[in-house]
Amino acid sequence: MANYEKISLERGMYSYSGKSMTDILEELDPSANYAGSELEGLDAFSRQLKRFDIRVSGAKSDPVEKFFATTDSAALFPEYVCRAVRQGMEQADVLSDIIAAKTTINGMDYRSITSTPTDDEKSLVRVSEGAYIPQTKVSTQENLVKLHKRGRMLVTSYEALRFQRLDLFTVTLKQIGAYIARAQLKDAIDVLINGDGNGNPCKGITAVNTGDISYSDLVSLWAELSPYEMTTILAPTDAMVKLLSVSELKDATASQDFHGSGKMVTPLGAKLIHTTAMPEGTIIAIDKNCALEMVQAGEIITDYDKLIDRQLERATISCISGFAKIFTDAGVKLTY
Repeated sequence: MANYEKISLERGMYSYSGKSMTDILEELDPSANYAGSELEGLDAFSRQLKRFDIRVSGAKSDPVEKFFATTDSAALFPEYVCRAVRQGMEQADVLSDIIAAKTTINGMDYRSITSTPTDDEKSLVRVSEGAYIPQTKVSTQENLVKLHKRGRMLVTSYEALRFQRLDLFTVTLKQIGAYIARAQLKDAIDVLINGDGNGNPCKGITAVNTGDISYSDLVSLWAELSPYEMTTILAPTDAMVKLLSVSELKDATASQDFHGSGKMVTPLGAKLIHTTAMPEGTIIAIDKNCALEMVQAGEIITDYDKLIDRQLERATISCISGFAKIFTDAGVKLTY
């Protein structure tokens, strides 16, 4: 049962392409083996923290130097960094509300697929017996998906951090994750507006009154997106102020939800997302189920050699990702 206490840990576990340290540990020590035990609910990495009595959170969290008490426990430090950064990305996550699919690749070259159906192809017409069945063409994009490396550099030393509590250090790492998430969101919005380099910019309409957004503009946005469903609206700060002033959005239910949670619900059923990554004077309505694909080259990358050897000076934490349009007209831009 206590197989997790017998695993030999070393830096070579980070060299497997497409697999994290946690993935490798799960193969060596499957969580399914602990069903019904006191360790049920812990993954393989968490069991290793328990093995070396390392507390990474809470008032009684250990100092950073606890990871470096043994050679085996030092090998866990890069994975701890990656997991803390990933938590920060998840807490600041907006991408899950705008992407239809996420593809992880083990290289730097990726060509997505696309479909731009005509009005006839969007409707399922009646087909007589023996007659021609209408087609929907799905093709490979002409250009590769542009991947961007986003990250931060830890400029510190083991001596400066050794006595710092892990819960405090985790806060810093989560902020790095939040930064990466915001940068990725900006990349995604750029692709939604300007296209992914394959001649597919977002189609747009103009507001009835320049500098303002009315309820009729939202209806026009909804109609222009048809037959796709308007699931999500992305808006900058100035647009949020204008939308909150639209009289049709001031009903009792919407007002109560906004005052209670800060989230605004449109009467058209779309989820409204406030983001400073959107350019002023523009909002975008999309069908998140078929508008955008996220492409990621592996997971979060760390300089694990530097982290294990206590040489933390300029140890980088990064993530490589890009975005591609799937159905070009599954998004509409409103300029006001």
